[in-house]
Amino acid sequence: MAGHGAQKLFGLFGGPGLTGTGKAFADYGYHPGELFAGIAGASELLGGLGLAVGLFTPLAAAALIGVMINAMVLAAPHGLWVNEGGMELPLIIGAAALAIAAVGPGRLALDRPFRWRDGGLASAAFALGLGGLGAAIVTLV
Repeated sequence: MAGHGAQKLFGLFGGPGLTGTGKAFADYGYHPGELFAGIAGASELLGGLGLAVGLFTPLAAAALIGVMINAMVLAAPHGLWVNEGGMELPLIIGAAALAIAAVGPGRLALDRPFRWRDGGLASAAFALGLGGLGAAIVTLV
């Protein structure tokens, strides 16, 4: 996910960068496109890095869950399967982020000194609630 964020924000890994992604977001109905592209890119970059190193895991999971909920909303008219433009992939990524929040970041995580290091229902509920709230705000705006 961090790589997808880098594509959106900086044009790395063959991505379109913020201007190109902003135009695509505007075509999807997100106005101003560059603002929402920046929010999505930063959420993917920081959320992906956070989950990868196990830092602020519930917050990182919330960032990815929020982006994936919006991706599912866009893909829902195409059905479930990804080969038909459906929401299969964002559903799986969102579920994986939620699962990581629930089970905790792992032994080598940078979150080890913090109380959310073991995951649990509270961490999962926080990630899902904050991600859902963020997605709802973006969708409604």
